[in-house]
Amino acid sequence: MWHIAVPWWELVVRSVVVYAFLIVLLRVTGKRQVGQLAPFDLVLLLVLSNAVQNSMNAGDNSLIGGLIAASTLIALNYVVAMLTYRSKRIEALVEGRPQLLIHNGSLIAAALNEARMTRHELNAALRQAGCASVEEVHYAVLENNGSVSVVAKK
Repeated sequence: MWHIAVPWWELVVRSVVVYAFLIVLLRVTGKRQVGQLAPFDLVLLLVLSNAVQNSMNAGDNSLIGGLIAASTLIALNYVVAMLTYRSKRIEALVEGRPQLLIHNGSLIAAALNEARMTRHELNAALRQAGCASVEEVHYAVLENNGSVSVVAKK
């Protein structure tokens, strides 16, 4: 329980590498996927966490090894949060920027394609905001958290 099978620094390095890999992977997949979890997305995240577990702990199932890996992940998350807070460039790299999807009742198809968002998903977001069609929207923005902000025309 208290005996670590690998050196403590190896657990830290492995945790850092896995954390960085997952940040890049989730960033590449797009903000819509992170913000709107369907049941199969949740299953994917759970299976993904299990898949990378062994690459972080190198087969070490000790209590201390788990605490070192968990502490490393929490520390990395804190550092990334501080860096994104202090630097707009790092924030844009890690979190991305909001995307304008509709402007003055006109759909920006290229932005919708870039966000890998379907018209059905956009229409659902518009209905939630009380708009029946694109023409009723002053602007709609795909936010960094995956939600769609909609401002209706007056």
